[in-house]
Amino acid sequence: MTRQEITAFYEQYHRRLYNTAWRILQNSDDAEEVMQDTLLKYIGRKDPAPLSAPQIGAWLSRTCVRASIDRLRERKRRADFLELYAVDETEVEEADMPMEGIDVPTVLKALEGLEEPYRLILNLVLLEGLDYEEISTFTGKKEVTIRSIYSRGRVKLIERLRK
Repeated sequence: MTRQEITAFYEQYHRRLYNTAWRILQNSDDAEEVMQDTLLKYIGRKDPAPLSAPQIGAWLSRTCVRASIDRLRERKRRADFLELYAVDETEVEEADMPMEGIDVPTVLKALEGLEEPYRLILNLVLLEGLDYEEISTFTGKKEVTIRSIYSRGRVKLIERLRK
């Protein structure tokens, strides 16, 4: 397609696709992105068979709806992930408070009492001095998961030390 054909194609279909995506997503930025992705998918498709105008419209609509639904699912997964791994800000503030008079054997004893994933990650970070990337390769867990476990484990360790 030439630049002029692409411009004409865009002008013909962009409003319809944007409105379709917006009705599903209820978000202007996401709808704009889905609309553009749909148009680019059609322009860059490798299927050499020419389509009639109704077939083009149907293909674009179907692709736009599917992409919008995928975007909704992605939003839900992201929200679920953030909810699952969120750390309460008050816990972080309390965890950052200095604790004087605590010696290494006390910390080791408190570490032994923690549940498995926290104990392992805290030992590897605090005692072995490994970074998250190295721990990720050893455990097979994602680096983000390691950070989350470390953060939660640190809060639990400080709670144990305060008792």
